[in-house]
Amino acid sequence: MNKNAKIYIAGHRGMVGSAITRQLEQEGFTNLIVRTSKELDLRNQQAVFSFFETEKPEYVFLAAAKVGGIVANNTYRADFIYENLAIQNNIIHAAYLQEVKKLMFLGSSCIYPKMAPQPLKEDALLTGLLEPTNEPYAIAKIAGIKMCEAYRSQYNCDFVSVMPTNLYGPNDNYDLQNSHVLPAMIRKFHEAKVKNEPAVFLWGSGSPMREFLYADDLANACIFLMENYSDAGFINIGTGVDVTIKELAELVRDTVGFEGELVWDSTKPDGTPRKLMDVSKLHDLGWKHTINLEQGITLAYQDFLKNHDGLRL
Repeated sequence: MNKNAKIYIAGHRGMVGSAITRQLEQEGFTNLIVRTSKELDLRNQQAVFSFFETEKPEYVFLAAAKVGGIVANNTYRADFIYENLAIQNNIIHAAYLQEVKKLMFLGSSCIYPKMAPQPLKEDALLTGLLEPTNEPYAIAKIAGIKMCEAYRSQYNCDFVSVMPTNLYGPNDNYDLQNSHVLPAMIRKFHEAKVKNEPAVFLWGSGSPMREFLYADDLANACIFLMENYSDAGFINIGTGVDVTIKELAELVRDTVGFEGELVWDSTKPDGTPRKLMDVSKLHDLGWKHTINLEQGITLAYQDFLKNHDGLRL
């Protein structure tokens, strides 16, 4: 990509999109196109088509999505499948119509079958049943991958898909009902520390294993792949390292400085037992993460204190 190439980042205010935008700016890209959801409703086909026809972006990072944790995915099942399908259908087709040079679609590790062999290899897609709690979201993301593959096959579009692992970092969502596990823990432990509470109650058994990637590392990987990857198959982005939710909780507790007890509520769902990405394909291309989990949680907590402390969602 030339430094003055016209690049559209869909979802630039979200954690992923904002990280990609920051990284592009740091690398000297000067012609970035962004729109807020108020300025452009990505669920509205005509609005998206008109935007692409007017702006004619050369490159597209499709990071816009309706996202959330277990509770949000399981509660708003219709919203998650409808809105995500609408967003990606509109952008991918508009990119084809306006002959975008390259599009990158960002998926999610939840596309993999619940009981797929670990670590998760790209060829495990569609080999088994999905985790029921986030099935609508996963199906939308799988549709996005297949749509990119189909447009590549039929129209020779350079549309690629990447599958990030669990992400965290600046601009994360700290809502206790709708957020992912790591930001929810940061907020829980911080509030318990401030209120001097004796214990923090956490969902599940603490035994599931999860992999976490700092958002800035993901952005770095996305730009690297935009410039170095054009295969039909999608590619995993992660660290290749995972921890138990219990180990994660202890890391967050120590970073925040909470000195009370951890209490696990085993009546609450654990979700998928393990979700570790096989990142050998990515490593073979020459990219590896640079921010380990301990460093990343420290950075995320600093962001929380700076931008979110005192929030009541």
